[in-house]
Amino acid sequence: MNQSGNKAQWILLLAVFVIATCGLIYELVAGTLASYLLGDSVTQFSTIIGVYLFSMGIGSFLSKYFQHHLLSWFIKIELLVGLIGGFSAALLFLVFPMAASFRIILYSLVSLTGILVGLEIPLLMRILKDKVEFSELVSRVFTFDYIGALLASLIFPLLLVPHLGLIRTSLFFGILNIAVGWYLAHRFRKELQRGTMLRAVAVLLLLAETLAFVFADRIMRYSESLQFNDNIVYTTSSPYQRVVITRNKRETRLFLNGNLQFSSADEYRYHEALVHPALAGIEFPKQVLVLGGGDGLAVREILRYPSVEEITLVDLDPAITKLFASQENLQKLNNDALNNKKVTVINQDAFTWLRDNSAQFDAIIIDFPDPSGFAIGKLYSTAFYRILRNHLRPGGAGVIQSTSPYVAPKSFWCIDTTLKAAGFYTQPYHNYVPSFGEWGYILISNQPLQKKTVTLPPGLRYLNNEVLDQLFIFPSDMQAHTALEVNRLNNQALVHYFEEEWNKYLEQ
Repeated sequence: MNQSGNKAQWILLLAVFVIATCGLIYELVAGTLASYLLGDSVTQFSTIIGVYLFSMGIGSFLSKYFQHHLLSWFIKIELLVGLIGGFSAALLFLVFPMAASFRIILYSLVSLTGILVGLEIPLLMRILKDKVEFSELVSRVFTFDYIGALLASLIFPLLLVPHLGLIRTSLFFGILNIAVGWYLAHRFRKELQRGTMLRAVAVLLLLAETLAFVFADRIMRYSESLQFNDNIVYTTSSPYQRVVITRNKRETRLFLNGNLQFSSADEYRYHEALVHPALAGIEFPKQVLVLGGGDGLAVREILRYPSVEEITLVDLDPAITKLFASQENLQKLNNDALNNKKVTVINQDAFTWLRDNSAQFDAIIIDFPDPSGFAIGKLYSTAFYRILRNHLRPGGAGVIQSTSPYVAPKSFWCIDTTLKAAGFYTQPYHNYVPSFGEWGYILISNQPLQKKTVTLPPGLRYLNNEVLDQLFIFPSDMQAHTALEVNRLNNQALVHYFEEEWNKYLEQ
């Protein structure tokens, strides 16, 4: 093979590397975006990967019907992949607040991208078959393909999502796809029919995606303005979630992945009920552990107890803890709790931290998000609770936010059943938070819980002794469910209960 032919071969093989990298990035963007918007990351990634790979198989099958002008078809498909994949995240964010059948649009885009990517590799192998020995061709093509996939899987969570966000990430790789298409159309212009038109289309697509890349923040803000009624005052994407803060004349609200976490108008009802039934029953609590609760609002309530010497807050996402430790309005909301000298903030997975740490505490406050997916469901499992028991001192108490016993009674009582199976003594209770409705909590201890006379700290806006007594009384429509499965790592029964109950409630 002459030097020119060898160079052309390597150019086409580098195109394989770009195809593999970009294709997997589009797949990861779709899975992450679906997790943000629809919840349950395991289900979303599983189904999207399955649909994408199946669609690639369809594309590979269809490639046999392309008989002529293979290089021209390859470049056209490269431009199409760049167009569809590049704009996919922006389109999905824009249609989510408006589309009644968002999943149809999501999986249609994933399928179309998969079919186009599936067409490319077989076409490229046929283009190269007369230039490279077959065994060498297969070896090189798949080597570049797998290296590209590895690169995409590494840079996506470590660099792209934290620094570019999903919209700019998909647009960046769309630009890369189109740039490769333009270069191939230029490099092989003598072998192409209508090569000038292909280059012109590539330039127009590059301009369109570059413009969208520059204005990606505006696209995202417009999408969120369709989804949220109030003024959006802050947004960011962390490797774990999409963070949105809205504000109106009455309240500030925090949303994570589109789900309301608190409203400043009534969050005190939630956090007072979360913290004080546990802490007020402990004589002189000194060391307190908070799992979740990166907004510092539970920590604010714990700091009302003068005897508390150390508060350890373990929250996965540094984007949340840094925000609530540095933004003036949010610092006012939590009384600058996260900057208090008694507080140590640790950004780590709670399961891992508990497993690798031997410290014990007088009180443990658990303020995790609801178990809407398997990644969070593990934090409500017997495996987690058995580790948790080792960190609670004799005579200590803990509390777990446990979703709504009115909307999701099976979920609520499944948590209670799971805690008992892990060896805890439990005492469920509930209160009313206007932004959420009826909400549930479960008090836990390693010893039988007995009714005590407690002294609540001064300055509470919601709780007093009379209200505290009422929290432990359940009306008939929230009574305990029996014959519920225990939530274990290998069955995640709680996630299934939660999805069933909340989906039914939201569809009403």
